[in-house]
Amino acid sequence: MTSKGTNLTKSHGRYLESRRIQLATKAGRVSLQKGTAPPSPNLPEADASDREYFSGQLQIMLPVLGVNAIRVRPTHSPVPSNPMESPMLTLSDAKSGVAASSQHVDGEFTLLAGSRVVPRWHGVGKATSTQRAYAGYRAPHESLLADGSIVAEGGVGLALSRDIAFSSPSTAGAVALGRSCNGRVEWVSPGGSVGAWESRGVD
Repeated sequence: MTSKGTNLTKSHGRYLESRRIQLATKAGRVSLQKGTAPPSPNLPEADASDREYFSGQLQIMLPVLGVNAIRVRPTHSPVPSNPMESPMLTLSDAKSGVAASSQHVDGEFTLLAGSRVVPRWHGVGKATSTQRAYAGYRAPHESLLADGSIVAEGGVGLALSRDIAFSSPSTAGAVALGRSCNGRVEWVSPGGSVGAWESRGVD
């Protein structure tokens, strides 16, 4: 983060650092290695307002550059507040204890905190191509277990600590079920599948 001239002082830098840590913690997309979060220094109201504007610009620019660390997701609602937000979707499998909820918001398919998922990946596959695909699903599942995002309780994994964004409903479904998943079919809402929602208005 830079500015023209010397109008970013040390106090401004500390304020911005504190805000970055707050936003990254709220977003829950990355693991923060810094052990402490410095408090925001007291700034004159005008300076604090300028720094908040600076923060707002960063939240717009960084995702454009592919950096989503401080991209905070909107609050979820069972009723879509805009056309780009899907209804609440569910995925369940009584045999394995899976009961997951998700929503497609702002171009991301998000598995919601509290969703019950399998405690371990069990898909293997016979063909080499299938094994590679399954390994690609297993890796994020194991990573989420390792960082505490999925906590095993009573033999059933629970996405307890945060929402988790995925690139597609199939990836989210595979992590939840521990096997391959056609997410456009298996994620459903009272109005139908996620595939039907994505195809709305298309003849």
